[in-house]
Amino acid sequence: MDLGLTDQTYLVTGATRGLGFATARELVADGANVVISGRTEESAAAAAASLGERAVGVAADNADPAAPGRLVAAARERFGRLDGVLVSVGGPPPGGALDNTDDQWQQAFESVFLGAVRLARTAAAELAEGGVIGLVLSGSVHEPIPGLTISNGLRPGLAGFAKSLADELGPRGIRVLGLLPGRIATDRMTQLDALSGDPEGTRARNCAAIPLRRYGKPEEFGRTAAFLLSPAASYVTGVMVPVDGGALHGF
Repeated sequence: MDLGLTDQTYLVTGATRGLGFATARELVADGANVVISGRTEESAAAAAASLGERAVGVAADNADPAAPGRLVAAARERFGRLDGVLVSVGGPPPGGALDNTDDQWQQAFESVFLGAVRLARTAAAELAEGGVIGLVLSGSVHEPIPGLTISNGLRPGLAGFAKSLADELGPRGIRVLGLLPGRIATDRMTQLDALSGDPEGTRARNCAAIPLRRYGKPEEFGRTAAFLLSPAASYVTGVMVPVDGGALHGF
């Protein structure tokens, strides 16, 4: 199937590793150009180099108000166009409702929530008909995840923002959607499993609760994201798409 990605250009934040990098890799494999961001010039440049000439790396922190403008400018300068963005950011710190500090909440709000809102707004002003804005969220949009209270607080709000933005941008032919990764085998998931003190047992119990009985692979998420960002998914907007092996029920 031709996804129509050839020579399209996308911004992917937090793409030096994990789900962002997996998505950027799939986009490039189908002929797209990508501007990927990371916290340091070194990490962004190394990740871009591994993807080849269709990728450029930019050091940018999602919490920086100036980051969206710099990322859009990089896409225009290097590739002459912008067709879509995928906002991916590392997960906020774990903790319970009574444990997380004000500083942790504030930092996560600036990076996870407000950073995504800023980039979406900036992209909306630049994109033409056929453009797309995607947000990597979490299954916590539908159901709280024990031990991840900050994520449980912020991700549903971003889902509401995405749905509102989809309604506003739909008449311009611009799509907005969210992806809800479940348990994907990334460094982040390894870290979360280790917090239990029994990572192997935790993983076994988690897998037993997933209908496919395993954690997802980053490339499986990346392929799904690349499809949803592509022109092939041109009538998909305003939705939250679980990529979780069937773990969410009733949606």
